[in-house]
Amino acid sequence: MINPQITLRQLRFLAALAETLNFSRAAELCHVTQPTLSAGLRELEERLGVQLAERNTRSVILTPLGAEIAGRARALLLAAGDIEALAAAQGRPDQGDLRLGAIPTIGPYLIPRALPALRGAFPELRLFLREELTEQLVEGLLSGRLDLILFAQPFDIAGIETMHLFDDGYHLATPPGLSGYGGGAVSGEALEGARLMLLERGHCLQRHALKAFPDYEIEQDESFSATSLSTLISMVSEGLGITLLPDLAILSGVLAGQEVGLSPLEGACPRRVMLGWRPGTPRAEVFARLGGILQRTRAVMQQDMA
Repeated sequence: MINPQITLRQLRFLAALAETLNFSRAAELCHVTQPTLSAGLRELEERLGVQLAERNTRSVILTPLGAEIAGRARALLLAAGDIEALAAAQGRPDQGDLRLGAIPTIGPYLIPRALPALRGAFPELRLFLREELTEQLVEGLLSGRLDLILFAQPFDIAGIETMHLFDDGYHLATPPGLSGYGGGAVSGEALEGARLMLLERGHCLQRHALKAFPDYEIEQDESFSATSLSTLISMVSEGLGITLLPDLAILSGVLAGQEVGLSPLEGACPRRVMLGWRPGTPRAEVFARLGGILQRTRAVMQQDMA
């Protein structure tokens, strides 16, 4: 009997197993039962005549060949998804689901303000927002898990199309009444040797803040690292240190109810807020229109605070 041909469903099972290394979680990702997933993987192994995974009672390990085939399976699944999206885009590319990923220091401060305009412009588009660090966003975009990402440069990136939305500067945030900075514009020279409380490593804002004045030595206070801007602001308000806050967060009202002094930074290098998508996507025009709405939203926020 001739074995049936490889199916996208079987490849989807393998890709899910490679991502989770767990049959139960892989089955959940594929919205099937675990026996269905196991049977599909056995059929794939029989069709190929090779072992793709080593199974025991405690763990699942992909064989070297299984890992390579899983990588190629992800590429095939992504191409198949693009074919479906291309066909759908011939009708209405501004309809359906849109999976937008954003870094935590941009998404919650920009997207809520832009939602009314986004809904007005794209009434039949269902937006799903996911907050992740930049490396995860890029991986998610290239693997097809995300359709669009919102991130900030400087960040080395390749293989995606980008749209520059706006530059986002910083203010120095200090405890109320702290001497030494005065509340006026602060230069890089004034921050020479300063130790800043920052987000934990992995957040691009942590890297951006340390490079705001590349000609001066600014260090991170290693005794403390935060997982969110709100935590940083609370620490500053309690008099435990100083930090740099992005203007976008300040414009969104993140300091409401907090006793924090703000000083503009003279000559600081801003971060560049970008929108990114896969080359060749049939939704490129929709994404560019969406980017325009985000640009206008940021401009309105700036006017409201003027």
